[in-house]
This record gives sequence, C-alpha cells and structure tokens, in this order.
Amino acid sequence: MNYTLTRHAAHVLHERAIAVEWLERALRDPQRVESDAEDKRLEHRLVRIAEHGHRVLRVVVNKSVRPEKVITVYFDRAMRGKL
Repeated sequence: MNYTLTRHAAHVLHERAIAVEWLERALRDPQRVESDAEDKRLEHRLVRIAEHGHRVLRVVVNKSVRPEKVITVYFDRAMRGKL
C-alpha cells in the first residue's frame, strides 16, 4: 500500500501495539468512512478488528495528499458495539 505516517501516527502504532496489518485493513477496506467535522481534507476510516476483541480501529487520514498521510490511529471506545 502507498501511504505515509506522521511522526505521531508512527509513535502511537508502536505505543498502542497496533499491527500495521490492521492499519492497512482500515485504509484498504474500511467498514465505515466519516468526514472530519473540522477539516474536510481529513477522513476517518473505521474497521472492526476481530483479532483484538472486536474493537473498532479508527484511522484518520489526510486524503488530499498523495500518497495519503495517516495522521493518527487508535481504538475508538465510543464505537464499541456500533460497527
């Protein structure tokens, strides 16, 4: 896949033990896509990770640049059971 990570995104991937495979799954085949409420360049891609207790991974991406840039990635507790 062709994307870049911000320094922050690279840090939280490691710190939160989020597999790159999960990140790429959200980028490639999200189950839900949301526009960012404040910045129209950003898109939120969500995917449920069965291997991690069916938690919902949220990946925020700047879709206006090529390659796309991952801004942050985290498990969204507010989405648990909603996806």
